[in-house]
Amino acid sequence: MKKIFMVEFEMPEIFTEEFVALIPRQRYIINQLLAKRIIHSYSLAGDRSRLWVVINAESEWEVMDILGQMPLNDFMKPNIHELMFHNSAEAVLQFSLN
Repeated sequence: MKKIFMVEFEMPEIFTEEFVALIPRQRYIINQLLAKRIIHSYSLAGDRSRLWVVINAESEWEVMDILGQMPLNDFMKPNIHELMFHNSAEAVLQFSLN
């Protein structure tokens, strides 16, 4: 059974050239995971100190496998939390008046 996990990353204080060069590939992978609904959301703090990802997975081990696909994973320290639920506007049914 799928569970929902919130992953909070501590971002590096300095974004090296190597880190910045991997950002386009990171965005590509994230977009693929969003399209497959493996990732529900992906958010970066305004000061770029933290990154939050909500992931749909069977276990914390699967979350780690998903994170391993991300090119920037080696530069960030993840803290994984299993959630009881995750509400979002896109999860609410939208009714058409037509």
